[in-house]
Amino acid sequence: MRNPWLAAPFVDSVAELSKRLALAHDRAISERQRVGGVRQVVQESWERSLRLRLDPSTANPELALDDDDLREYRNAHPLSLALPVVHKLLTRHAFDSGLLVAVGDESGRLLWIDGDRALRRRAEGMLFVEGADWSESRVGTSAPGTALALDHGIQIQRAEHFNRIVHPWSCTAVPVHDPDTGSVIGVIDITGSDEAVSPHTLPLIEATVAAVEAELRIRRLDGLSRRRAPRSPSLPRRLPQGLVLNSLGRDHATLEVGGRSLELSRRHAEILTLLAWHPEGLPADQLANLVYESDGYRDTLRAEMVRLRKVVEAFAPELTPTSRPYRLGRPLDLDANRVLAFLDKGAHRVALAAYRGPVLPGSFSPGIQEIRHEVSSRLRAALLADAAVDTLLSYARTDEAAYDSEVWKTCLMLLPARSPKRAGIVSRIEHIEAEVGTVHG
Repeated sequence: MRNPWLAAPFVDSVAELSKRLALAHDRAISERQRVGGVRQVVQESWERSLRLRLDPSTANPELALDDDDLREYRNAHPLSLALPVVHKLLTRHAFDSGLLVAVGDESGRLLWIDGDRALRRRAEGMLFVEGADWSESRVGTSAPGTALALDHGIQIQRAEHFNRIVHPWSCTAVPVHDPDTGSVIGVIDITGSDEAVSPHTLPLIEATVAAVEAELRIRRLDGLSRRRAPRSPSLPRRLPQGLVLNSLGRDHATLEVGGRSLELSRRHAEILTLLAWHPEGLPADQLANLVYESDGYRDTLRAEMVRLRKVVEAFAPELTPTSRPYRLGRPLDLDANRVLAFLDKGAHRVALAAYRGPVLPGSFSPGIQEIRHEVSSRLRAALLADAAVDTLLSYARTDEAAYDSEVWKTCLMLLPARSPKRAGIVSRIEHIEAEVGTVHG
């Protein structure tokens, strides 16, 4: 069964698809009845637009905020705190992809727009500009407005837009929720050509929204912690939400909660990573075998667990490990698991951005080496199989893939024949093969 929130697949040519959608749109508007070949969520949005007596031939988004009011409103809006996350995961890639990234508030007013400069100038012709109201009640069916109306991520393709002026465009949008109350506080949208409604775009924005909501939660906990700090020099005994173990790309993992951070010894980092990876718990013998490089270390593990409990209890008491089997007192968000979750959603670019390097790269613990290999190999396999070429190129430039000739050759295969990047990639492949030949010689 096809996902009703996704745009129709390109079974026929783009021209045929556009013609079919435009004919369905014209019939639905003129006859004011449902037609075949159009998704139900789109039909229902058209009906809401007609009931509001919106004009399908005129794009008339209200410029709800002038420059001064917009600047003041944006500075006070909670999503301003998460703009660096949006830029890192979406906006900086939009320039090369010919797309626009827009962030709006809960009412559909566009607060920030960035991306391809030429496309942005074209979008100004339909008043897709900062400060404009693109709610469904104002312009009819569109990804940002309809996503907010339904509180659900959605793709709107070409003539699925209610307004004919927007028919050359396609877009995907996902609402953003307050991490504490669950109420909608905004929307993130990608607008442009048909690439804006490719199958991977919706999970990409969904993953970005999840990262934005996590950032807002961390910022809020950090602010709460700072406000409380002067009243009590001792650490709080109650564990706040948002407990994270960062083990990627670092030998000494850090445990973070509520704006506080604790650097762990290598051994404690190994044990906590293994327990976070195995939330169901591990018997003493099995954990000892995963931590130490040879058998017979059960007593050593028991002594290490005593020391680890004291460290964790002082920092985050609800996380304190229990025994028989050894397990954490509450779930721990492991950054490596977050990468895999993004991969499972098909959000390759977000997964790569979250991957800061191998799991505890200096560790020789058998269990850590297994986790390290699984995360690294799954990331590599997913990117090689399905990632867009710009994402794969970003991966190729990491230390991990710098000498991976298969990754570089796949980039070369995916690039357009006239891409200026091809010469540099060919040179890189020749360099890798020359060095490998020298080593083997």
